[in-house]
Amino acid sequence: MGDTSDKKELQNRYKEREIVGGIYAIKNVLNDKVFLEVATDIRGIKNRFEFAQKTGSCIHVKLQSDWDRQGGGQFVFEVLEELQKGDTQTAEGFKADLMLLKDMWLETMPGTEFY
Repeated sequence: MGDTSDKKELQNRYKEREIVGGIYAIKNVLNDKVFLEVATDIRGIKNRFEFAQKTGSCIHVKLQSDWDRQGGGQFVFEVLEELQKGDTQTAEGFKADLMLLKDMWLETMPGTEFY
């Protein structure tokens, strides 16, 4: 009996968790190139980046060539802006808001070389 109520409690907590997305940058410190992207789970993507650095795997195909040649230690992860998903907001609406934020960030970075 305890297992079922524990599972339901975990499921309820998962469904009610705060969802925070955002705009992030991965910067190559050797050549200053920047990979700018959105994530619907900003904490999750940061954890994935840190895991990739520890294991020597690359987080994104666009970075692969420099990552292989220079090593993952030459890249830094930065959260540029966070956005909390609204209670009634759809996943598509949340992603659209994040993409709009990304476009706004791109406008603030003239002269930046991107991956």
